[in-house]
Amino acid sequence: MSKIVPLISSGVAGPLGVLHLPRLWLKASLEARGLLADGYPGCGKGYDQMVLDGLGLNREEFLGFIKAEKPTYPQAEIWILKKKGGKLDKAAVEKLNAAIRGYNHDDATRTSILGANGIPDNGTIKDAVNLNNIDDWKELHSACLK
Repeated sequence: MSKIVPLISSGVAGPLGVLHLPRLWLKASLEARGLLADGYPGCGKGYDQMVLDGLGLNREEFLGFIKAEKPTYPQAEIWILKKKGGKLDKAAVEKLNAAIRGYNHDDATRTSILGANGIPDNGTIKDAVNLNNIDDWKELHSACLK
């Protein structure tokens, strides 16, 4: 099977309401099976680590669970809830989501992503969620649609 570009946006939340968590689940799941497209970390230091830290989850324990159990996304959320005593701290989730929505890439990263996609850098697209979406769509096009 071909390697897969993770097309779940960081701006998507599952039933628990945590932005980026579905994407983290997908990337970690794909990497655990050797299916994650080249250039994508299964669990990187940016949004991935922000989510783990924001939820108070141990990185290695989370990745071990994903690798060993191969959970569906709802099963992953159930596991997280069990780890957190049955509920998430609403204020912590809101703070995490605000940090994800408010994160902007540095100028060089923004310029690179926009330039690679033929989009003028006129300052209207700054947030990392949308820039990462644009980057993912280009990667998918290059890998599968060209």
